[in-house]
Amino acid sequence: MILSLERSTSPPVDLMMELEVRPLHPDFGVEILSVDLSMPLEYERFAQIERAVEHYSVVLFRGQSFDDDSQLAFSRRFGALEYGHVAYGRDGSIEYVGRIGNIDKNGKQLPSKHKKVVFSTGNEMWHSDSSFREVPARLSISYAHEVTPDGGELEFVSTRPAYARLPPDLKETLANLVAIHDYTYSRSKVGEDVVSASLAASLPPVPQKLVRTNQATGAKNYYVGSHARSIEGWRDEDARVLLDDLVARATTPEHRYQHSWQIGDLLIWDNRCVLHRGMPYDADRYRRRMHQTRVAGLSSSLDED
Repeated sequence: MILSLERSTSPPVDLMMELEVRPLHPDFGVEILSVDLSMPLEYERFAQIERAVEHYSVVLFRGQSFDDDSQLAFSRRFGALEYGHVAYGRDGSIEYVGRIGNIDKNGKQLPSKHKKVVFSTGNEMWHSDSSFREVPARLSISYAHEVTPDGGELEFVSTRPAYARLPPDLKETLANLVAIHDYTYSRSKVGEDVVSASLAASLPPVPQKLVRTNQATGAKNYYVGSHARSIEGWRDEDARVLLDDLVARATTPEHRYQHSWQIGDLLIWDNRCVLHRGMPYDADRYRRRMHQTRVAGLSSSLDED
């Protein structure tokens, strides 16, 4: 299949340099074939990849070869990077590569009861990365160094088609709503005292639009997930019913793409319109290590048109 992308506001792309792709799901997502990201990418080729992300929300490359430096260099082509919130909240450290899994920086496997592994189980809830920051993440870029033979998959859904499926009266209800996203609220579901006082203080609750619009395509989506705690001007009980219903509508099994990792996979997803969650795995039996970078958004969702 050859990818054909409609024109956007980006500079013209040489249409002779087409991308060969395979759909991941009928609603969203593509695997881009026959592109070696370790080789220098000309502007036209990179522009097509970026437009594929804008249109398809989840983009997969298999068989890639990255270290942290090359992953950082590739990620920066999409825009300014977001530093990790956990290290910053702990001691003010700025880190741009996050480690996901059960392997520490010395290569040691951590057991399932280790506090870092327990903390990471919060990622098993449907969420959008960094929606709890005033300027939420635009993209997440994850590279697979070590994978599990069983479990540890990553599931995605798109809230663009989910929004399109909503009845008109519900769309009207959502139109001007603002949700409060709260990191401490979401992580408290994992267990008591898992968020340190310094981390909680560095991440106060923030407001975000409940309906967002992709500036490149004009497509609308709703912006929810485990970090969405409440809705401005609504009773908490009513807000919880609506927010849970929106997640449920988006995440029915037929609307999910489940990604089974292979070493060398590079996955890019658009946090503005995609929810994802990690699937459980046996951390005592298997090693798992992903390195992730995030591309920062340009503003709070409240400042978007």
